[in-house]
Amino acid sequence: MRVQHDMREPFTAETHETPDNETSPEQRRSPSLLDETNKAIIRELQKNGRKPYGAIGKVVGLSEAAVRGRVQRLVETGIIQIVAVTDPVQLGYRRQAMIGVNTSGDLDALADQLRATDGIDYIVAAAGRFDMLLEVFTADDDDLLDLVMRIRRIPGVDHTEVFTYLRLIEQRYDYGVR
Repeated sequence: MRVQHDMREPFTAETHETPDNETSPEQRRSPSLLDETNKAIIRELQKNGRKPYGAIGKVVGLSEAAVRGRVQRLVETGIIQIVAVTDPVQLGYRRQAMIGVNTSGDLDALADQLRATDGIDYIVAAAGRFDMLLEVFTADDDDLLDLVMRIRRIPGVDHTEVFTYLRLIEQRYDYGVR
């Protein structure tokens, strides 16, 4: 089905309908639903998340209002987030680590408990040597030890292995838009 879209509509001209005529969360997040203009907007925001919409509009050939509407829709659908990225060391987090976790229990139940654990910033279900990977930031080694011990006390955690970061060499958020 082909539909006419106005400038505020950030997706392609083809719609993907579900029975209730709403797009599913998977469809809203699918890279195939992004048009070239939205991809260009995302690339501009990846270079500078504070770039004015008018300046982005000049690059992509839209008005400031049209860019604002597209960005709002990209945020609402969960395709992008606009956040301030901090330097953990300058905020007092002197120890950073990745923790590999193995479990014999339910992965989702463990993830829920880990979400509620202060100090864990990143939780990933993984394939390979570990069932989950956790990225943590703590003030010092004592705080890291305390966090590791709290994780080890969670029912279902069978094994942990800590990979202490000695130096962050590079952290990027500009992976390509397909």
